[in-house]
Amino acid sequence: MKPLAVVTGVGPGTGTALVRRFVEGGYQVAMIARDAGRLDALAAELPDAFAVPCDVSDTPAFLAALDGIAARAGAPQVVVHNAVGGAFATFMEVAPETLQANFDVNVMALFHLARWAAPHMTTRGDGAIIVTGNTSAQRGRAKFAGFAPTKAAQRILSESIARDLGPQGVHVAYLIIDAVIDVPWARKLYTDAADDFFIKPSAIADEVWHIAHQDRSAWSFLAEVRPYREVW
Repeated sequence: MKPLAVVTGVGPGTGTALVRRFVEGGYQVAMIARDAGRLDALAAELPDAFAVPCDVSDTPAFLAALDGIAARAGAPQVVVHNAVGGAFATFMEVAPETLQANFDVNVMALFHLARWAAPHMTTRGDGAIIVTGNTSAQRGRAKFAGFAPTKAAQRILSESIARDLGPQGVHVAYLIIDAVIDVPWARKLYTDAADDFFIKPSAIADEVWHIAHQDRSAWSFLAEVRPYREVW
């Protein structure tokens, strides 16, 4: 049986690229997202990928979906938490419910995903848990009050998990994506931008693949990717 990768947040950009990269690398991939139609279309194209329609912020449904994945495909070798909840408003403008919803996706879903994956991985003494983040995990800018606190908490949670699981042979890493991802809505927003302004979803997926397969003598925890022209 092929090793199993689980990817949350399988949207049209990074999530789809991650699925393609891990299928290409010889994995079967469980794809988690709310859009069942998108998942079914991708599964029809990639026989080694299968759809798991689910809202990761619905904890009972998410846990049931994860148990269903294990029953179907066995223990995970790699899990990637790519699902993201975002909002852009000032501290006074953002609704408390929005902040809570983003926390549920960015932090609590990671918490439950890692708690599900960890026993499978520690039993074997290997595996990888990778989280995709961005620079909001490192700083809070104006109009990011409903988003940045949840990404910062996500990064800190990832580090705590890494310190717990690393000595047990499980690699946990946090990838900061400091860029505008090349997806259709971003192209419409940045109509005058050159191609090299954007980061390619396939390039992000390649970096996640690399981190997930690092030699255990040289593991990364905090990694960053950005276009060569990005100001940082």
